[in-house]
Amino acid sequence: MKAEYRKGCPQRDSAEHKEYAGAQSVEARKRSEQGGAKDLLEEILDKRNLFEAYKRVKDNRGAPGIDGMTVEAVLPWLQENVEELRQKIREGKYKPDPVRRAVIPKPDGSGERMLGIPTVIDRILQQAIALKLTPIFEPVFADESYGYRPDRNCQKAMARVKEYADEGYIHVAEVDLSKYFDTLNHELLMNLVRQHIQDKRVTQLIKSYLKSGVMEKGVVTETEEGSPQGGPLSPLLANIYLNQYDWEMKRRGVAIVRYADDIVVLARSQRAAERLLESSRKYLEEKLKLKLNQEKSRAISIYSRKFKFLGYAMGKNKNGNYIRAHKSSLKKAKQKLKEKTRRNRGKNVREVMKEVKAYITGWLNHYYIASIKNTLIEWDKWLRRRLRMYIWKQWKKPRTRVDNLRKLGIPAWQAYQWGNSRLGYWRIAGSPVLSRSITNEKLVQAGYFEILNQYERMRKH
Repeated sequence: MKAEYRKGCPQRDSAEHKEYAGAQSVEARKRSEQGGAKDLLEEILDKRNLFEAYKRVKDNRGAPGIDGMTVEAVLPWLQENVEELRQKIREGKYKPDPVRRAVIPKPDGSGERMLGIPTVIDRILQQAIALKLTPIFEPVFADESYGYRPDRNCQKAMARVKEYADEGYIHVAEVDLSKYFDTLNHELLMNLVRQHIQDKRVTQLIKSYLKSGVMEKGVVTETEEGSPQGGPLSPLLANIYLNQYDWEMKRRGVAIVRYADDIVVLARSQRAAERLLESSRKYLEEKLKLKLNQEKSRAISIYSRKFKFLGYAMGKNKNGNYIRAHKSSLKKAKQKLKEKTRRNRGKNVREVMKEVKAYITGWLNHYYIASIKNTLIEWDKWLRRRLRMYIWKQWKKPRTRVDNLRKLGIPAWQAYQWGNSRLGYWRIAGSPVLSRSITNEKLVQAGYFEILNQYERMRKH
């Protein structure tokens, strides 16, 4: 799957819902105020809109649905069948296929996330709906919501948390919703959609997606609640559903920051945070029929090691508050780098460096706002040593090692001594001989990606 870190959040985003949001327009605002265009379905089915939806689905790639059709194969099918497809939708005869159940591990390792992968055709139609619905609902969304919205992302959400901390809101209620996407109440959700969409054909089409069912191991199960993650329409519907909560907290004067179903409520004292956690639980469970995860929902200090929001944490020093990467986020990234530089992979070291660069680029695109300079200095040293170890392993035979050391400027006697050494790979990788032969400059020439330099460049922009 493809992740776009600057525009979204790798901790939450899936390829199927990336970039569904479009820009607002004056006409869209008017339409929202008027309750939605009555001919909205025709706007959705407009060929230009369908083609834009196709392009986004193609860019996002993603796995096939239950029919096995790939993104690459869908264009010829559309060219031949698009008119028939449009007519079936106009007549209300189109029935979406059940989504294919897929299970992926959560980014923080805390369990599994259930995805529902629609067919490529249904992904295109969902994307087409989202493109037209987003400008209608965007003006009514609260400023406190940052997930899957135009010009908003994880970095801006965490920056807002820091702003609150600077204002003295240093206690938080972490609100964790249990299986949020899978437990949306269809009746409540559709009532919220109908408040802004007059075209009944559109609301009926949305409802048909909610009711399309899930196929797992060849068995189709009806969906009585939820909007499974995996389709381009689900993030928008999820924001519509929780918008009530955002505005209720705003009405009460409560400070909150929400990214999809990741919610932090901020307060000036521990007691206030505890009260807000309880009032949030009451509203979400009684009004919206959702369920809080009691184990993960808690009131804590924003400086606590337990506090984690979108992979970030907060720290404080003599200069004030600062954003940092959470310890678990750093641990996971370092483990990933360790796997990529494992000395027995058998790949050319330049290919390994390309993989490291690709991973680190994506990682930094998310964490560049965090104060992690010292960590990255250590990572650079550690990665260079691991790459020297990788190269040493690839040289294999003592004679090859001696010859290569001599070519790299090491005196013959020293090259012979180290080339025939019985010391372990890691010990030799950290030796002055390898630092003088496989220099930092030579690693850069071979393709090594200097993490600290990239981080500092990104911080300037």
